[in-house]
Amino acid sequence: MIVKLCAAILLIFAFLSVGGNWVVPMNPHSQDLTQSISLPSRENLLGTDSLGRDILSRVIEGTSSAVSGPLIIAVGSFFIGNILGLISGYYGGRIDNLIMRWVDLMWSIPNLLVLILVAGTTGAGYWVSVFLLLFLSTPFDTRVVRGAALEQVSRPYVEATKTIGLSDFRIMLKHVWPNVAPIAVANAFLVFAAALVSLSGLSFLGLGAPPGTPNWGLMVAENQGLLLANPAATLVPAALIALLALAMTSVGDWIDDALRGEGNKS
Repeated sequence: MIVKLCAAILLIFAFLSVGGNWVVPMNPHSQDLTQSISLPSRENLLGTDSLGRDILSRVIEGTSSAVSGPLIIAVGSFFIGNILGLISGYYGGRIDNLIMRWVDLMWSIPNLLVLILVAGTTGAGYWVSVFLLLFLSTPFDTRVVRGAALEQVSRPYVEATKTIGLSDFRIMLKHVWPNVAPIAVANAFLVFAAALVSLSGLSFLGLGAPPGTPNWGLMVAENQGLLLANPAATLVPAALIALLALAMTSVGDWIDDALRGEGNKS
């Protein structure tokens, strides 16, 4: 039941990220100082901010950046990490040592601190932060997939495929990776959730989305002073960040169990 609810939540977020412009009740950028800092009402279901902008419209508009950035990071890290992890786990030796030394180096670097330093010193925008976080997230996927691949490579079926003359590429793609896929897919959901929180944190610090952009993290920062005047202006975008991250994690865990043949236990 919980998984179905989380899946429904993700579908809603997915729809709003693509078709949010069709359902916004007002222009999210339109300002009306005569209606500034108003409580939720029939006209403004979540009230307005200090510039009279409709909070609900801005929350819906902000779904696009909340989903698109982390999605690019999760998908990109998934593909690159799976390739490097399979190669490292399958071949071992010098190739494994080279890849894992790079992974260890990247793991020793605090991702959020690097993002803050780069964004703060260069004035990098949201999308620069997205691709930088993609690069920093890839070692996590690589390490997870490499560990799972190492477990598979030592099994008899891999030796059997080698003896009948199958190429290494075919063995990795057709035989090893399907057994690694459950943990790889589940890990991609975790990467999405972590990326969402990191990018929202950057925007909260004023180092991600430009000022005035409908972005959940930025909305939390901009509307902190309205916590008593209109709590929804701050609490709703903050709650949506937590809700989306929780839903992604829950669905990712369920997919992992399902791909392992344990879906009936969820």
